[in-house]
Amino acid sequence: MVVELLSGKAVVIDATVGGGGHAEALLRDGVGTVIGLDRDEAALRGTVGRLGSLGARFRPVRSRFSRLAEVVRGLGVRAVGGVLFDLGVSSMQLDTPGRGFSYRSAGPLDMRMGSADPGPTAATVVNTYSEEQLANVIYLFGEEWRSRSIARAIVRARGRAPIAGTDELAAIVAGAVPRRRGGPHPARRTFQALRIEVNQELEELAASLPQAASLLEPAGRLVVISYHSLEDRLVKRFLAEDPLFLPLTRRPIRPSVAEVAANPRARSALLRAAERRTEAAA
Repeated sequence: MVVELLSGKAVVIDATVGGGGHAEALLRDGVGTVIGLDRDEAALRGTVGRLGSLGARFRPVRSRFSRLAEVVRGLGVRAVGGVLFDLGVSSMQLDTPGRGFSYRSAGPLDMRMGSADPGPTAATVVNTYSEEQLANVIYLFGEEWRSRSIARAIVRARGRAPIAGTDELAAIVAGAVPRRRGGPHPARRTFQALRIEVNQELEELAASLPQAASLLEPAGRLVVISYHSLEDRLVKRFLAEDPLFLPLTRRPIRPSVAEVAANPRARSALLRAAERRTEAAA
């Protein structure tokens, strides 16, 4: 669907290039140039290696996407045919225990999208936020209605010793709330909330969407894949409030059964797309 929406564009920004899957597909489909941003230096190195055969058509930049306009204009580009955001954490990050994103494996409580990023880690949040602050983060960013019980259990546990590992935190959360048979792991929403807090993900998205709009040429397209309702609501509201956008998806597009079977992590994906009108058309 992403390739179909952005096919034929001269320049596309992949604002969250990750492992480079979308960038490679777009370039092989005939997109002229892809500018790929990512704050994760390890992911970017891998993508450069993967797309090396495509030469200068792929232009990688290590940056968070809240600096989108500054980065792109610094490359001498003034307008683009498309901007893609594939939000959330990548499979590579989830599958690397040392990054601390997964509640399914033991690792340090880090969760920074860029391992060299300044600022707090998940361990900082877990061990220094007050019980009320923790409960608010878990409730707002994890949409977890048992947030107060979880925050209370975390504070009680860290009173004995600092919480340092993902497995330790997952066990604390699991001990604080019941698990439904066949349901998701009890720590899933708490880990999501901590990751969003550490990386300021909603603030990053809110700052970058207007920048993406400012870079689009007439008939340029914005495509956003989100993985939870907080991101999706933000994108939906932004597109609804900007009269220069013509929606291409009235409702978010969900992955097909075949796509989920091939990649179970795609099951929660929500895709929205819109096209930039000319001023006269608005």
